[in-house]
Amino acid sequence: MSLAEVRIQEGETLENLLRRFKRKVQQEDIIKEVKKHSFYLKPGEKKRVKQALARKRNRKKSRRDFE
Repeated sequence: MSLAEVRIQEGETLENLLRRFKRKVQQEDIIKEVKKHSFYLKPGEKKRVKQALARKRNRKKSRRDFE
């Protein structure tokens, strides 16, 4: 896992620097990765979660196609 790094630019405010940092963290999916590794899932549970997400995606896609 890599760390997000943002260098301060000359004359940049702290608020702008924080905004850029948050955007970079979000783009690199660091938060999602941390949440994923915060607890252990057995292989069977991981498979069930993955299948449930796939079903949810398919339902959402079919609703969009229907409209």
